[in-house]
Amino acid sequence: MAQTECDAVIVGAGPNGLTAAAVLAAAGLSVVVVERNATIGGGCRTDSDIRPGFLHDSCAAVHPMGVVSPIFQKLRLVECGLEWVSAELPLAHPFDDGHAAVLYRSLDETRKALRSDGEVWARLMRAFVDRRNEFFSEVLRPVRIPRHPLLMMRFGAYGLQSCDRLRRRFAGDTATALFAGCAAHSFRPLTEPGTASFGLVLAIAAHAIDWPVAAGGSQRIVDALARAVQANGGSLRLECEVRTLSDLPTSRAVVFDLTARQVAQIAGDALTPRYRDQLMRFAYGPAAFKIDYALSERIPWRAPECRQAATVHVGGTYDEIARSEADAAAGRINDRPFVLVAQQSNFDRSRAPGGQHTGWAYCHVPHGSTADMTDRIERQIERFAPGFRDTILARRVRPPATIEVHNPNMIGGDICGGANTLRQSLFRPAMRWNPYATSHPKLFIGSSSTPPGGGVHGMCGYWAAETVLARVFQQRLPERLRID
Repeated sequence: MAQTECDAVIVGAGPNGLTAAAVLAAAGLSVVVVERNATIGGGCRTDSDIRPGFLHDSCAAVHPMGVVSPIFQKLRLVECGLEWVSAELPLAHPFDDGHAAVLYRSLDETRKALRSDGEVWARLMRAFVDRRNEFFSEVLRPVRIPRHPLLMMRFGAYGLQSCDRLRRRFAGDTATALFAGCAAHSFRPLTEPGTASFGLVLAIAAHAIDWPVAAGGSQRIVDALARAVQANGGSLRLECEVRTLSDLPTSRAVVFDLTARQVAQIAGDALTPRYRDQLMRFAYGPAAFKIDYALSERIPWRAPECRQAATVHVGGTYDEIARSEADAAAGRINDRPFVLVAQQSNFDRSRAPGGQHTGWAYCHVPHGSTADMTDRIERQIERFAPGFRDTILARRVRPPATIEVHNPNMIGGDICGGANTLRQSLFRPAMRWNPYATSHPKLFIGSSSTPPGGGVHGMCGYWAAETVLARVFQQRLPERLRID
């Protein structure tokens, strides 16, 4: 056998790539991570280039799936410098009359606040909240015969529905809009099958754990992962662009933290024509249009609950949110977009100088859109927080093209690693028993183009690493890292 530089090469130093590297290094392999950019993190980075003293999460900001991630717990990222910080409330959703729907950590408190719809909400969520460990161990893995079949049959009965259908269980506008805002994280029209699953998973996460942020910025998550890699002898090589397989160090295995089409382009004829064609047909979804703000004070929300929340869903009624998501998927610009707002500095004072604050906001737009959504986003926030524009000291605007430049994995501004259609949610990136293995025995995919999909949780990288160990090195993960 020809001599190799290392056992495994990881292409891309995002959360999934670094997780795969940390797992393989902890299993005793020699690992090299190659990253195109001068900094690690991919869509999980924090910078300070808008205004001195302000720390801004350049993409991912609030991490409900990070705090429940089994592999983040197994890797003991808290011991590597990661600290989770919580707001008083995970989520608030304001309305024009000045009140706000609230997703409390307590399921019972949410039930009481939703009044006539509270019992319906509790019945939808309680079985999964009560069995949180079993539930998240199932949803954060590839589609297989479930280990907890009755629990997952119940989830499938709800989650495979469209948000539009499931929300009809609610009689009032408050619970309907609250659920729709969670489901809209799918980046899909709310009439599509499977969109209810996004609303359920995010709401369950809030009740079961929280929607926290990383103290000091999302960068702290990938910094902790990098320490876990290096602590076991792995190395990182930055500013190493990979265009073809010949650009890589020689190794026995390669794991790509890249989208499906990028893998097809780099691997080329090393893949079978049929499998390569499957990857090239992988569909991207709608894009994000993002703005970071340096603010002179907190966002002046009319509803006091919004000032206590980590995340604020700005979209008004169910019908407004549904129209916004349908327009983004259909290639249309909506004048009143659904806007997701995070306000980390309200409870993480490291983010801004004393008395000042950060703001983080984005809306969904058509894939590759060139429309400037700045005014539309700010009008939506101002609608529920009069005087918001007066607090703006500086802003950084990132339309889809700029998002892709910042992170080439985000093709056309798609921050999800591919469209969250029902088919692609169940079978990504191609219809294979093991989605992490490619048609080449030493090439693997561990990005958000594989199950369980987008989000900062590292589980795509974990399952890819487990596959590499089994197929290339014929060994199992050490017990301390194994997720059953």
